Amino acid sequence: MDLLLLIIGFGFMIIGIFGSFMPVLPGPSISWFGLVLLYFTNAVAVNYWFLGITLLITIVISVLDYVIPAKGTKKFGGSSYGIWGTNIGLIGGIFAPIPFGFIIGPFVGAFIGELIYDYKDHGRAFKAATGSFIGFLASSFMKFVANSSDIDHPIPI
Repeated sequence: MDLLLLIIGFGFMIIGIFGSFMPVLPGPSISWFGLVLLYFTNAVAVNYWFLGITLLITIVISVLDYVIPAKGTKKFGGSSYGIWGTNIGLIGGIFAPIPFGFIIGPFVGAFIGELIYDYKDHGRAFKAATGSFIGFLASSFMKFVANSSDIDHPIPI
């Protein structure tokens, strides 16, 4: 039974790392469930404090995953239309049939949102969309760092 839980737990952690770059997969949550599975084995020493702290980190990262791209839009001069466009583009990009729609979606959403707000100022719309893209990259990097650090800790040497 331990071997099965180890294989599934590490599989969840690997899928969680892929989820750091693909918004379709909730990477931190999947990795945390992998840690929970490892908790139930005798092969890996993980205590409940570690699970609690990593759960808190997972919740914070999951919330920030949606906040950071919108804040990037605002930081680069975007309006509330650009922020809404970023969020709609992030969700729409997941379901888009084009390759890398989850990366292009927030950018296009912020750009269109800003054009709805002020259709004459293309420069401002592009700047806000760039902020959205940088926020998405920062969010993905944050999730990757958190997921890769989860894998490093539970394995005893």
